[in-house]
Parts: sequence; structure tokens; C-alpha cells
Amino acid sequence: MGVTGSRRRDGEERGWLRGAPPPRWVRGLPVLLLAGVCVAELVSHQPLDIGFLLGAIPSLAVLSYGPLATAAFGCVVIVLLNLPALHLNHPGNTDLLTISFVAALSVFVSLVRSRRDAHLVTVRTVAEAAQLAVLPPLPERIGPVRCAGLYRAAQRGTLVGGDFFEVRAGPCGVRAVMGDVQGHGLSAVGTVASLLGAFREAVLDERNLEAAARRLERRLVVDSSATEHAELFATALLIEFSGDASTVRIVSCGHPPPLLMRDGQVVELEIEPGAPIGLGLFDVSPPKERTVPLRHGDRLFLASDGVTEGRNRSGDFYPLPERLVKFADAEPAALTDRVWEDLVRFCTTVRDDVTMLVLTPQPETVP
Repeated sequence: MGVTGSRRRDGEERGWLRGAPPPRWVRGLPVLLLAGVCVAELVSHQPLDIGFLLGAIPSLAVLSYGPLATAAFGCVVIVLLNLPALHLNHPGNTDLLTISFVAALSVFVSLVRSRRDAHLVTVRTVAEAAQLAVLPPLPERIGPVRCAGLYRAAQRGTLVGGDFFEVRAGPCGVRAVMGDVQGHGLSAVGTVASLLGAFREAVLDERNLEAAARRLERRLVVDSSATEHAELFATALLIEFSGDASTVRIVSCGHPPPLLMRDGQVVELEIEPGAPIGLGLFDVSPPKERTVPLRHGDRLFLASDGVTEGRNRSGDFYPLPERLVKFADAEPAALTDRVWEDLVRFCTTVRDDVTMLVLTPQPETVP
């Protein structure tokens, strides 16, 4: 996803103790220890009682090598212990027997680890494929709109949480949605998938954003009707660009309003919010559409409450509009990265899903 419009936290952020492949220095430890022991014995004028150190070599090999390579290290260690020139097998056969047992045990552990790792890789691959099917990578451009997004799920090891966004082209223009489902983590993924499916249908079927919002409302009400006291709801922001990207229509269902970046300034658009989706309150507090004219160079910055409600040690909220002014000259993809890095520095801990979406109207022919 490096050059595409969206990036999510995935395997490259895992350390080697969390399932990522071990670094090169870990793979080199057995060889370095083996060479170090042999060189020390050959250089020393008197025999050194350091043969016991060779017992660590098969154990270190388990961390990064398979059973065959681990067995090879064990065989090399046993051979070196029996070389008279090295004087490693002192004070007697105890070292040889102990290290032989450790080498055999290391081969068994390596076999178990290799099979477990293969199983985990399969499970993770299937899980990532399922999550990416729910929220696929965002294209860099859709019609007259350039897109850049960033997604950081709060639950470690997942690609999708309780936030969602999508940008689609339809008969009425390019439409985008950003939302936040109650809760976060894998428990909210099913609701996210349901709402995204309803939005994708609304892009093709509904003629205006109010009707599209009602489609999402109906979907969530139906999903929660089978569960008593489900209290399932979501906030959402729906956006529709005109065919020439000269205007944008916006509807808010309890979601933070978008920020308009224009001429180095950042302005929060005033949108009258309707009721959140899923509460059945659209008849009482329906969402109202607002149309905003756009100029060349304008950008819309959408963020979830994981950004706007981030706090520092003093309890102050993250000042998103003020920080965006400092990054106004950055490219869209770099803009989301810089805001994320700044948010991490500002907050003590990021506990909620963080989602950002930058939409830049840019028709093919710009006057």
C-alpha cells in the first residue's frame, strides 16, 4: 500500500518477538559464538575451560533456524568438542553428554516452532485477506478526486477496527464516507462490513446523501433488531463531489465535521449534525445536507474521534486545526503520516482507532 491512497498498521510494525522474522544479528549469533570460542582456544597459551559455552549454540539456533540447520549446528559443536587440538571437552565427558542432550532437545524445539510458525502465518494470511476484503486499499485517485488515507486500528495485530472509510464513484459523482462504530477492535468489524456494504449500494441507488444516510440507518437498525438492548450505533460523515469537483455536499450523522484546507488556512466547516446511525432517531433529528463551493487547491481533511479526542498528560485535546496549518504544504499522503507522528508525540497513549482521510478535488483539466 505504499503508493496507494491508504496505509494501515500491519506486519512491518511487529517486532521479531511478536512474530516478525528475526533480524540478521540474531541469525548470526550462533556463528559468532562458535567462532569466538574456537579463536579464544587457539589464541590462548593455556587450555580454557569454556567448552560449556558451545551448549548455547543450538539453543540460539532455535530462535531463527529450522530443525535441519539446528541439527547441523549441534553436530558441529559435538565435533569440535572431540577435537584434541581445541581442548574444549574439559574437565571430562560431562560437557559432551550435556551439550549432546541440549542439541537434541534444541532440534525438537525447532521442529515444533517451525510448524507453529507455519500455522500462524497461514492464520494471519487468512485474517488479513478477510479484513482487506472488508476495507480494501484506497485508490490514489477516483474520478476528479485524489485520495489519501491512514488507518491505525487500536487493537494490536489487526488491520480493521471500529472506524471505516470508503470512496466510490457512482452515477451522482464521487461519494465518500467516514464513520465510527460503537466500540473498536474485532468485535466491531462485522458492523463495519455491514455499513460499508450498505454505503456501496447507496452510491449506486440513492440520488442524494440524505437517502444514503437513511440506507445506513436502516441497515444498522435491522442488524441490531435481533438483539435485545443492543445499543448499536455509529457516527458517519457522508460527502459527495459534483462531476467537475467544483462543489461538495456534506451530511453529518453525529460525526466530527470535515476541515477545509485553503490557502494555508484550516477552517472547520459548520455542518448541522443529525442523529447517529442506528438509534432510530432520523425522524426526530434527520441529517441535513450542506453544499460548499470549492476552489482549485482546496483539500478536505476528515478525521475520526481517535484524532480529535487524543489527550496529552495535562488532559488537553489534540489541536488538530492548529497542527494542520503547520503541515499545509505537505502532499496528501505525507500529510496523514505527519499528523499521525505528531499525534503520537502529543498523546501519552493512543487507545482508540485512528482514521484520517484527505480528499483533494483535482479535475483532469485544471484552468
